[in-house]
Amino acid sequence: MMAQSVLSRYIDPETLNRLAGRGIAPRGLVLGTLAGNHKSPLSGFAVEFASHREYVPGDDPKHIDWRVYFTRDKYFIKQYEMETNLVCHIVLDTSASMRYGEGPQQKLLAAARLATTLGYAVVRQGDKVSLSTFDESVLAFVPPSNTMAQIVRITEHLDTIEPLRKTRLPECLVDLCGRMGRRAIVLIFSDCFTDVDRLEESLQRLRYSQHEVVIFQVMHPDELRFDFEGNVKFRGLETTDELLTQPAELQLRYLAALERFNGRLEEACLRNRVERVVVDTGRNQAEVVVDYIKHRSLRVRVR
Repeated sequence: MMAQSVLSRYIDPETLNRLAGRGIAPRGLVLGTLAGNHKSPLSGFAVEFASHREYVPGDDPKHIDWRVYFTRDKYFIKQYEMETNLVCHIVLDTSASMRYGEGPQQKLLAAARLATTLGYAVVRQGDKVSLSTFDESVLAFVPPSNTMAQIVRITEHLDTIEPLRKTRLPECLVDLCGRMGRRAIVLIFSDCFTDVDRLEESLQRLRYSQHEVVIFQVMHPDELRFDFEGNVKFRGLETTDELLTQPAELQLRYLAALERFNGRLEEACLRNRVERVVVDTGRNQAEVVVDYIKHRSLRVRVR
């Protein structure tokens, strides 16, 4: 009963219904440890023909391509692309700035729900998912698994989080990159309030390790539109600063500064072939998830 109540906080039945039959496909070849659904760069004798190589003693004669032998008078072996499993690493920012907002629009809760739902989709298609949480340092790492019990473990960990400290996103990504091993999909959930140049360096490290990286930039409607009225006192979530002001006088300058910041972040992502997805926590979660998976499926098909 406890596990079910925790699951219900992070997984919405409506969202799961709309995800029926949809999965998360990798954009490139993947490396895994199990036979699975996705193409691997490793050559073997599996499903789909890839190429030929010359026969060497010890090869199984049943893989000899006799048509090539009759035309070239040499023995060649048929090679195939192995199919393998995907590993998806979920990386969740649990710093103090992520507690902004109330109810389902709170950034941390919205990010945790989105991450859990995508993790569920990965496990349901037979692939592995892990969870890492961080603020100033990596707080926890739930190792990859492809069982439904993994989703319970993830939600139980999410239920213990207290977002109290500052974030060091770039340093934590470098730390986690060293733990991930083989190429995988890395889904990062954060508001990305950090130094963009240092963040780009950590993204380069992930891409150098051949991981596919997706950043879900989780933003509250207040942060996206700055639509406040009257006198408002702003309190820092990761500092002790306070500011009493009339937001109407700051709105245009704030939105211009946000646009500049997001522009630099988007450019850094484009330079490193990292996908950036802006998540408005005011949107319906099911729409956010389904839109992303649809968009992803189309891009994979085009490639």
